[in-house]
Amino acid sequence: MTEKPIAVVTGGAGFIGSHMVDLLLQHGFAVRVIDDFTGGHERNLAHLEGAAELDVERRDIRDLTPEATAFRNAKYVFHFAGIGDIVPSIEQPLAYMDINAQGTVKVLECARAAGATKFVYAASSSCYGLADVPTAEDHPIDPKYPYALSKYQGEQAAMHWLKVYGLPVNSIRIFNAYGTRVRTTGAYGAVFGVFFKQKLAGKPFTVVGDGTQGRDFLYVTDVARAFLAAAETDRVGEIYNLGAGNPQSVNRLVELLEGEVVYIPKRPGEPDCTWADITKITTELDWRPTIPFEEGVARMVKEIDNWRDAPLWDPDSIQEATRAWFRHMTPTAGPTDSR
Repeated sequence: MTEKPIAVVTGGAGFIGSHMVDLLLQHGFAVRVIDDFTGGHERNLAHLEGAAELDVERRDIRDLTPEATAFRNAKYVFHFAGIGDIVPSIEQPLAYMDINAQGTVKVLECARAAGATKFVYAASSSCYGLADVPTAEDHPIDPKYPYALSKYQGEQAAMHWLKVYGLPVNSIRIFNAYGTRVRTTGAYGAVFGVFFKQKLAGKPFTVVGDGTQGRDFLYVTDVARAFLAAAETDRVGEIYNLGAGNPQSVNRLVELLEGEVVYIPKRPGEPDCTWADITKITTELDWRPTIPFEEGVARMVKEIDNWRDAPLWDPDSIQEATRAWFRHMTPTAGPTDSR
Protein backbone atom coordinates (compact mmCIF):
# COMPACT_ATOMS: atom_id res chain seq x y z
CA MET A 1 0.00 0.00 0.00
CA THR A 2 1.43 3.37 -1.04
CA GLU A 3 1.70 5.92 1.73
CA LYS A 4 -0.04 9.23 1.18
CA PRO A 5 2.14 12.26 0.47
CA ILE A 6 2.49 14.65 3.39
CA ALA A 7 1.71 18.37 3.31
CA VAL A 8 2.30 20.83 6.14
CA VAL A 9 0.01 23.85 6.44
CA THR A 10 1.08 26.55 8.86
CA GLY A 11 -1.88 28.64 9.96
CA GLY A 12 -4.05 25.71 8.93
CA ALA A 13 -6.85 26.63 11.33
CA GLY A 14 -7.11 30.09 9.82
CA PHE A 15 -9.29 31.47 7.07
CA ILE A 16 -7.32 30.49 3.97
CA GLY A 17 -5.29 27.76 5.67
CA SER A 18 -8.34 25.72 6.65
CA HIS A 19 -9.61 25.74 3.06
CA MET A 20 -6.13 24.65 1.98
CA VAL A 21 -6.43 21.72 4.38
CA ASP A 22 -9.79 20.76 2.85
CA LEU A 23 -8.36 20.79 -0.67
CA LEU A 24 -5.27 18.77 0.25
CA LEU A 25 -7.33 16.08 1.96
CA GLN A 26 -9.56 15.90 -1.10
CA HIS A 27 -6.44 15.37 -3.21
CA GLY A 28 -5.21 12.45 -1.13
CA PHE A 29 -2.66 14.12 1.13
CA ALA A 30 -1.96 13.45 4.76
CA VAL A 31 -2.06 16.94 6.28
CA ARG A 32 -0.24 18.32 9.29
CA VAL A 33 -1.48 21.63 10.64
CA ILE A 34 0.60 23.98 12.77
CA ASP A 35 -1.39 26.81 14.35
CA ASP A 36 -1.27 28.64 17.68
CA PHE A 37 -4.99 29.50 17.37
CA THR A 38 -4.53 33.21 18.01
CA GLY A 39 -5.83 33.98 14.53
CA GLY A 40 -7.26 30.62 13.56
CA HIS A 41 -10.19 28.89 15.25
CA GLU A 42 -10.99 25.27 16.13
CA ARG A 43 -14.36 25.54 14.42
CA ASN A 44 -12.63 26.02 11.05
CA LEU A 45 -11.47 22.40 11.30
CA ALA A 46 -14.42 21.02 13.26
CA HIS A 47 -15.94 19.43 10.16
CA LEU A 48 -12.77 17.32 9.85
CA GLU A 49 -12.83 15.99 13.41
CA GLY A 50 -11.70 12.39 13.45
CA ALA A 51 -10.12 12.52 10.00
CA ALA A 52 -7.37 9.90 10.03
CA GLU A 53 -5.14 11.84 7.65
CA LEU A 54 -5.17 15.09 9.63
CA ASP A 55 -2.87 15.98 12.50
CA VAL A 56 -3.15 19.33 14.27
CA GLU A 57 -0.38 20.76 16.44
CA ARG A 58 -0.98 23.85 18.56
CA ARG A 59 2.30 25.73 18.26
CA ASP A 60 3.75 29.18 17.63
CA ILE A 61 5.88 29.12 14.48
CA ARG A 62 8.51 31.15 16.29
CA ASP A 63 9.12 28.16 18.56
CA LEU A 64 9.85 25.78 15.69
CA THR A 65 13.24 24.13 15.31
CA PRO A 66 14.55 22.36 12.19
CA GLU A 67 13.98 19.01 13.92
CA ALA A 68 10.22 19.60 14.31
CA THR A 69 8.51 16.26 13.76
CA ALA A 70 5.53 17.84 12.01
CA PHE A 71 7.75 18.47 8.98
CA ARG A 72 9.29 15.02 8.81
CA ASN A 73 9.00 13.57 5.27
CA ALA A 74 6.86 16.51 4.16
CA LYS A 75 6.51 16.87 0.41
CA TYR A 76 4.89 20.30 0.38
CA VAL A 77 4.90 23.13 2.92
CA PHE A 78 2.26 25.86 2.63
CA HIS A 79 3.03 28.85 4.83
CA PHE A 80 0.00 30.93 5.82
CA ALA A 81 0.75 31.55 9.52
CA GLY A 82 1.23 35.17 10.51
CA ILE A 83 -0.51 38.35 11.60
CA GLY A 84 -2.93 39.48 8.93
CA ASP A 85 -4.54 42.60 10.36
CA ILE A 86 -3.26 45.69 8.57
CA VAL A 87 -4.35 48.64 10.71
CA PRO A 88 -2.79 47.42 14.02
CA SER A 89 0.60 46.95 12.36
CA ILE A 90 1.15 50.69 12.75
CA GLU A 91 1.03 50.27 16.54
CA GLN A 92 2.71 46.84 16.79
CA PRO A 93 5.62 46.83 14.31
CA LEU A 94 7.85 44.61 16.44
CA ALA A 95 5.25 41.84 16.61
CA TYR A 96 4.64 41.97 12.88
CA MET A 97 8.32 41.79 11.99
CA ASP A 98 8.90 39.02 14.52
CA ILE A 99 6.04 36.78 13.41
CA ASN A 100 5.72 37.50 9.70
CA ALA A 101 9.42 37.83 8.85
CA GLN A 102 11.39 35.91 11.49
CA GLY A 103 8.62 33.35 11.88
CA THR A 104 8.87 32.64 8.17
CA VAL A 105 12.59 31.96 8.55
CA LYS A 106 11.79 29.34 11.21
CA VAL A 107 9.38 27.59 8.86
CA LEU A 108 11.87 27.78 5.98
CA GLU A 109 14.49 26.05 8.08
CA CYS A 110 12.03 23.28 8.97
CA ALA A 111 11.15 22.79 5.30
CA ARG A 112 14.84 22.70 4.36
CA ALA A 113 15.65 20.13 7.05
CA ALA A 114 12.73 17.99 5.88
CA GLY A 115 13.87 18.08 2.26
CA ALA A 116 10.50 19.41 1.11
CA THR A 117 10.03 19.39 -2.65
CA LYS A 118 8.11 22.70 -2.62
CA PHE A 119 7.57 25.59 -0.22
CA VAL A 120 4.72 27.92 -1.18
CA TYR A 121 4.65 31.27 0.59
CA ALA A 122 1.49 33.31 1.14
CA ALA A 123 2.67 36.81 0.25
CA SER A 124 0.65 40.02 0.09
CA SER A 125 -0.12 42.44 -2.71
CA SER A 126 0.29 45.21 -0.14
CA CYS A 127 3.99 45.16 -0.99
CA TYR A 128 3.16 47.26 -4.08
CA GLY A 129 1.78 50.18 -2.09
CA LEU A 130 -0.35 52.57 -4.14
CA ALA A 131 0.10 50.62 -7.34
CA ASP A 132 -0.73 51.19 -10.98
CA VAL A 133 -3.53 48.89 -12.11
CA PRO A 134 -3.82 46.24 -13.28
CA THR A 135 -0.73 45.33 -11.27
CA ALA A 136 1.83 42.91 -12.69
CA GLU A 137 4.52 41.06 -10.77
CA ASP A 138 7.28 43.41 -11.96
CA HIS A 139 5.61 46.49 -10.47
CA PRO A 140 7.91 48.49 -8.15
CA ILE A 141 7.78 47.50 -4.49
CA ASP A 142 6.70 50.22 -2.05
CA PRO A 143 5.36 48.91 1.31
CA LYS A 144 3.40 51.63 3.10
CA TYR A 145 3.01 50.12 6.58
CA PRO A 146 4.68 47.45 8.76
CA TYR A 147 2.31 44.65 7.76
CA ALA A 148 3.22 45.12 4.10
CA LEU A 149 6.92 45.31 4.90
CA SER A 150 6.88 42.22 7.11
CA LYS A 151 5.10 40.11 4.50
CA TYR A 152 7.49 41.28 1.79
CA GLN A 153 10.51 40.47 3.93
CA GLY A 154 9.09 36.99 4.49
CA GLU A 155 8.92 36.59 0.71
CA GLN A 156 12.49 37.84 0.34
CA ALA A 157 13.62 35.30 2.93
CA ALA A 158 11.87 32.50 1.03
CA MET A 159 13.59 33.45 -2.22
CA HIS A 160 16.91 33.72 -0.38
CA TRP A 161 16.50 30.14 0.89
CA LEU A 162 16.09 29.07 -2.74
CA LYS A 163 19.18 30.99 -3.81
CA VAL A 164 21.47 29.89 -0.99
CA TYR A 165 20.13 26.50 0.07
CA GLY A 166 18.27 25.31 -3.01
CA LEU A 167 14.91 25.02 -1.25
CA PRO A 168 12.29 24.92 -4.03
CA VAL A 169 10.12 27.98 -3.40
CA ASN A 170 7.23 29.77 -5.07
CA SER A 171 5.39 32.81 -3.72
CA ILE A 172 1.82 33.98 -4.27
CA ARG A 173 0.90 37.61 -3.65
CA ILE A 174 -2.74 37.50 -2.57
CA PHE A 175 -4.87 40.53 -3.36
CA ASN A 176 -8.27 40.41 -1.60
CA ALA A 177 -9.34 36.95 -0.46
CA TYR A 178 -12.86 36.50 0.90
CA GLY A 179 -15.18 33.64 1.73
CA THR A 180 -16.55 31.47 4.50
CA ARG A 181 -14.47 31.26 7.70
CA VAL A 182 -13.01 34.73 7.23
CA ARG A 183 -11.97 35.94 10.67
CA THR A 184 -14.68 37.39 12.88
CA THR A 185 -12.74 38.49 15.95
CA GLY A 186 -9.93 40.84 16.86
CA ALA A 187 -8.93 44.12 15.32
CA TYR A 188 -10.93 46.27 12.96
CA GLY A 189 -10.14 44.98 9.50
CA ALA A 190 -11.75 42.90 6.77
CA VAL A 191 -14.81 44.55 5.28
CA PHE A 192 -16.88 41.35 5.21
CA GLY A 193 -16.62 40.70 8.94
CA VAL A 194 -17.46 44.33 9.68
CA PHE A 195 -20.45 44.44 7.35
CA PHE A 196 -21.92 41.05 8.30
CA LYS A 197 -22.00 41.89 12.00
CA GLN A 198 -23.58 45.26 11.19
CA LYS A 199 -26.22 43.52 9.09
CA LEU A 200 -27.02 41.07 11.88
CA ALA A 201 -27.32 43.96 14.33
CA GLY A 202 -29.51 46.01 12.01
CA LYS A 203 -26.92 48.78 11.91
CA PRO A 204 -25.79 50.78 8.85
CA PHE A 205 -22.74 49.65 6.91
CA THR A 206 -19.70 51.85 7.59
CA VAL A 207 -18.42 52.57 4.09
CA VAL A 208 -14.98 54.16 3.80
CA GLY A 209 -14.87 57.17 1.49
CA ASP A 210 -17.60 57.16 -1.14
CA GLY A 211 -17.61 53.39 -1.67
CA THR A 212 -16.40 53.57 -5.27
CA GLN A 213 -13.01 52.06 -4.33
CA GLY A 214 -12.47 48.72 -6.03
CA ARG A 215 -11.02 45.55 -4.55
CA ASP A 216 -9.94 42.46 -6.46
CA PHE A 217 -11.93 39.97 -4.40
CA LEU A 218 -11.13 36.29 -4.95
CA TYR A 219 -13.11 33.51 -3.30
CA VAL A 220 -11.08 31.45 -0.87
CA THR A 221 -11.48 28.06 -2.56
CA ASP A 222 -9.99 29.57 -5.72
CA VAL A 223 -7.12 30.83 -3.58
CA ALA A 224 -6.45 27.33 -2.27
CA ARG A 225 -6.46 25.86 -5.78
CA ALA A 226 -3.83 28.39 -6.85
CA PHE A 227 -1.55 27.40 -3.99
CA LEU A 228 -1.82 23.72 -4.86
CA ALA A 229 -1.00 24.54 -8.48
CA ALA A 230 2.06 26.50 -7.34
CA ALA A 231 3.22 23.45 -5.38
CA GLU A 232 2.64 20.93 -8.15
CA THR A 233 4.34 22.88 -10.92
CA ASP A 234 7.94 22.13 -11.86
CA ARG A 235 8.64 25.86 -11.80
CA VAL A 236 10.58 27.30 -8.85
CA GLY A 237 11.51 30.81 -7.78
CA GLU A 238 8.31 32.22 -9.23
CA ILE A 239 6.15 35.03 -7.87
CA TYR A 240 2.50 35.11 -8.86
CA ASN A 241 -0.15 37.77 -8.37
CA LEU A 242 -3.46 36.25 -7.30
CA GLY A 243 -6.85 37.86 -7.71
CA ALA A 244 -9.95 37.48 -9.81
CA GLY A 245 -8.71 40.14 -12.23
CA ASN A 246 -12.12 41.78 -11.90
CA PRO A 247 -12.32 44.44 -9.15
CA GLN A 248 -15.62 44.99 -7.35
CA SER A 249 -16.62 48.22 -5.63
CA VAL A 250 -17.53 48.37 -1.96
CA ASN A 251 -20.82 49.90 -3.13
CA ARG A 252 -21.49 46.70 -5.08
CA LEU A 253 -20.97 44.65 -1.93
CA VAL A 254 -23.39 46.90 -0.03
CA GLU A 255 -25.90 46.48 -2.84
CA LEU A 256 -25.68 42.69 -2.55
CA LEU A 257 -26.01 42.77 1.24
CA GLU A 258 -28.88 45.28 1.20
CA GLY A 259 -28.81 47.80 3.99
CA GLU A 260 -28.38 51.41 5.04
CA VAL A 261 -25.00 53.13 4.72
CA VAL A 262 -23.03 55.63 6.76
CA TYR A 263 -19.87 57.04 5.23
CA ILE A 264 -16.61 57.44 7.18
CA PRO A 265 -13.38 59.21 6.18
CA LYS A 266 -11.14 57.63 3.61
CA ARG A 267 -7.91 56.32 5.11
CA PRO A 268 -4.62 57.73 3.80
CA GLY A 269 -2.20 55.26 2.25
CA GLU A 270 -4.90 52.94 0.95
CA PRO A 271 -5.37 52.40 -2.79
CA ASP A 272 -8.48 53.46 -4.68
CA CYS A 273 -8.30 50.16 -6.53
CA THR A 274 -6.55 46.83 -6.22
CA TRP A 275 -6.47 44.83 -9.43
CA ALA A 276 -4.25 41.85 -10.06
CA ASP A 277 -2.83 41.23 -13.50
CA ILE A 278 -3.30 37.45 -13.47
CA THR A 279 -1.77 36.79 -16.87
CA LYS A 280 1.24 35.00 -15.42
CA ILE A 281 -0.59 32.62 -13.10
CA THR A 282 -3.25 31.75 -15.67
CA THR A 283 -0.62 31.14 -18.33
CA GLU A 284 2.02 29.27 -16.33
CA LEU A 285 -0.15 27.33 -13.86
CA ASP A 286 -3.30 26.91 -15.97
CA TRP A 287 -5.34 28.35 -13.09
CA ARG A 288 -8.56 30.33 -13.47
CA PRO A 289 -10.96 31.90 -10.94
CA THR A 290 -14.23 29.96 -10.88
CA ILE A 291 -16.50 31.57 -8.26
CA PRO A 292 -18.29 34.78 -9.37
CA PHE A 293 -18.42 37.55 -6.79
CA GLU A 294 -22.20 37.37 -6.41
CA GLU A 295 -22.04 33.62 -5.77
CA GLY A 296 -19.23 34.00 -3.25
CA VAL A 297 -21.13 36.64 -1.28
CA ALA A 298 -24.25 34.48 -1.35
CA ARG A 299 -22.30 31.54 0.10
CA MET A 300 -21.15 33.75 2.96
CA VAL A 301 -24.63 35.14 3.62
CA LYS A 302 -25.89 31.57 4.08
CA GLU A 303 -23.49 31.28 7.02
CA ILE A 304 -24.01 34.80 8.37
CA ASP A 305 -24.80 33.50 11.85
CA ASN A 306 -21.11 32.66 12.19
CA TRP A 307 -20.53 36.42 12.55
CA ARG A 308 -23.00 36.83 15.41
CA ASP A 309 -20.20 37.00 18.02
CA ALA A 310 -18.02 39.31 15.93
CA PRO A 311 -17.27 42.80 17.26
CA LEU A 312 -19.78 45.47 16.24
CA TRP A 313 -18.09 48.51 14.73
CA ASP A 314 -19.56 52.00 14.38
CA PRO A 315 -18.04 55.29 13.19
CA ASP A 316 -16.83 56.21 16.69
CA SER A 317 -15.13 52.89 17.48
CA ILE A 318 -13.59 52.80 14.00
CA GLN A 319 -12.23 56.31 14.48
CA GLU A 320 -10.61 55.25 17.74
CA ALA A 321 -9.18 52.03 16.27
CA THR A 322 -7.67 53.88 13.30
CA ARG A 323 -6.35 56.91 15.19
CA ALA A 324 -2.72 55.79 14.94
CA TRP A 325 -3.20 54.97 11.27
CA PHE A 326 -4.31 58.52 10.47
CA ARG A 327 -1.53 59.97 12.61
CA HIS A 328 1.28 58.09 10.89
CA MET A 329 -0.09 57.60 7.37
CA THR A 330 -1.21 61.15 6.68
CA PRO A 331 1.37 62.65 4.27
CA THR A 332 1.65 65.92 6.23
CA ALA A 333 2.68 64.13 9.42
CA GLY A 334 6.37 64.68 10.11
CA PRO A 335 8.72 61.88 11.23
CA THR A 336 8.83 63.27 14.77
CA ASP A 337 5.07 63.73 15.12
CA SER A 338 4.23 61.26 17.88
CA ARG A 339 1.19 62.94 19.39
